[in-house]
Amino acid sequence: MQHNNNVQWPEVSAPIAATHPYKRQIHGDTVVDNYYWMIDYFKKGPRSEAVINYLNEENAYTTAMLKDTESFQEDLFLEMKSRIKEKDETVPYFKNGYYYYSRTEEGNQYFKFCRKKGRLDADEELLLDIDNLAEGYAYYTAKGFSISPDNRLLAFSVDTVSRREYTIYIKNLETGEIYPDRIANTEGTAIWGNDNQILFYTAKNPVTLLSEKIMRHSLGTDVSADVCVYEERDNTNYIAVGKSKNCKYIIISSESTLSSEIWLLDADLPNNDFKVFQPRRKDVLYTIVPLEDRFLILTNDDAINFRVMQCPLNKTGREHWTTFLAHRPDVLVSDIEEFKSFLAIAERKDGLTQLAIYNLSSLEQHYLDFGEVAYTVYPGINVEYNTESLRYGYTSLVTPSSVYEYNMRDRSKVLLKQQEVLGGYDRAAYKTERIYAPARDGVKVPISLVYKEGTKLDGTAPLLQYAYGSYGASMDPSFSSNRLSLLDRGFIYALAHIRGGEEMGRQWYEDGKMMRKMNTFNDFVDCGRHLIEQGYTSPNHLYAQGGSAGGLLMGVVANIAAAQYHGIIAQVPFVDVVNTMLDETIPLTTNEYDEWGNPNESDAYFYMKSYSPYENIEPKEYPNMLVTTGLHDSQVQYFEPAKWVAKLRTVKTGKSVLFLKTDMDYGHGGASGRFDYLKEIALEYAFLFKLEGIDH
Repeated sequence: MQHNNNVQWPEVSAPIAATHPYKRQIHGDTVVDNYYWMIDYFKKGPRSEAVINYLNEENAYTTAMLKDTESFQEDLFLEMKSRIKEKDETVPYFKNGYYYYSRTEEGNQYFKFCRKKGRLDADEELLLDIDNLAEGYAYYTAKGFSISPDNRLLAFSVDTVSRREYTIYIKNLETGEIYPDRIANTEGTAIWGNDNQILFYTAKNPVTLLSEKIMRHSLGTDVSADVCVYEERDNTNYIAVGKSKNCKYIIISSESTLSSEIWLLDADLPNNDFKVFQPRRKDVLYTIVPLEDRFLILTNDDAINFRVMQCPLNKTGREHWTTFLAHRPDVLVSDIEEFKSFLAIAERKDGLTQLAIYNLSSLEQHYLDFGEVAYTVYPGINVEYNTESLRYGYTSLVTPSSVYEYNMRDRSKVLLKQQEVLGGYDRAAYKTERIYAPARDGVKVPISLVYKEGTKLDGTAPLLQYAYGSYGASMDPSFSSNRLSLLDRGFIYALAHIRGGEEMGRQWYEDGKMMRKMNTFNDFVDCGRHLIEQGYTSPNHLYAQGGSAGGLLMGVVANIAAAQYHGIIAQVPFVDVVNTMLDETIPLTTNEYDEWGNPNESDAYFYMKSYSPYENIEPKEYPNMLVTTGLHDSQVQYFEPAKWVAKLRTVKTGKSVLFLKTDMDYGHGGASGRFDYLKEIALEYAFLFKLEGIDH
């Protein structure tokens, strides 16, 4: 491997973790795991203290090795922070007589949630001051703001640990009193019945963190008396409760990767029982959209890219469904935003998002046009049902996030707000492209690129390749003011739209999961190879980054294409796939069987084992690597990256560096404040710049 040889690193010894052999035996296969003991802090086992000591040693090593970048990291942090408008506010949305918005103040990490009655020039009513509430907490997230139908009460939820376990609080907006009703261990959303007295919420299992029950709470009663109105028996399903936009229904949804079920209740009668809309069927997903005179059903029933069906309000079984919008093999229907007279239908075609407007009375349909090669458009906050205005968001790799209001009748549009980049941003100074890389099996994989005008495309430019590639989550091109710090120093940024996402339709996802998961990893490597072949970069200057399931991708890429990458950043990486998927006490495991397979089945076990990064480390030179995790992460537990790094340390050869940075205060999403997270990005960028010999 030819890599930059001019990087100077301090002479500091890396920590070597203790080994305590543990045998895993299943399907006639025996594996010795020397670092299984690192689960102890999570499981409250006997070696808990040793785990913390090891993580602290790794943190100290990372700090010592990157010591000479600290002032540069601070400069990068201030540079990125200086682009953010500190005193800002969101575009107000109108609901039930009030305009709601959030605003941020200079120097403060959080925000204030406010409203104005009737007019935007009315007096401001401060509903929640999150800056004030978050004082004294290392981590603080408030979400799920839900106003009662009579506008008097606010339900909101708080997580102070970063494990996504939310406590719901109720505030009287007339008196300022926070009621004694405190509902712990929830998903964080409270839904009001139309009587202003009853709330529905999703309760979590305290160990697995799975959403298991929908509960009904009556204001002023003891939480222990709350009634379970729905219990999910299938531990592979996620459940949630919501309310229809026309406020007529409380809706429970239960969904796995492959199958779903909806239950309904008249919101005027919140003490009644929920009724099933259509019982779940194997491999059939559906969601519903209540209109005035019928339900629309978005489903993949006999339609891989989804179609739209309709049924009467009082006959919801599948036998009563008729076609509203037929299936199209080249278009994925992803969402429907309903209004009294119009529908806004979010679709994907040729890897790009698009919006269709459908007039419910004339039955005419038209599309919005955006005029860029790679962009993202999506419905914005549209809480009003009886309106002809659609809010939508728009962004691209060179267009800052924008909110538009579009009149669905006369087709006029107004830009309500565009993210302001302080210090000036000249869109013409940057170039965006969309190219297609041939994968090894002949499939063409889209790549969205952005770089500064004048960047030499002769193989000498450093390039950061990013992807995710799981759960059907599409990584669409979007603007980042932080990314300018990379582009302005000569980096090219490449977003690879690999299989496992849904960018090219539902089949794109199906071809990158379960027993076809290797396509995801191979696509990424093939995209990197194509970028080298096309002269954008070279192996000396090619870097890869991904987080969570994208961190699994990084782990596999490090094993199968080490020579192609000079450095890798793996954020909260899911790298110990087999062991985690065998342990049903780890949060979210059973929900994931439809994505990765169930390793209690022999075929799934051996397929997972064939790519799991932790299981496939071998004696060879690996790329330079920065691995990040959070001690309280509930999505990917800290011990996965910790074990992976510990094993890599003892097996890999050569002089490449390997760093593990564990945030001892945070979880999966990192810091909660709007500036703290920039320190993490500054560390990642400083790592890349150090490898490139860039020091300012």
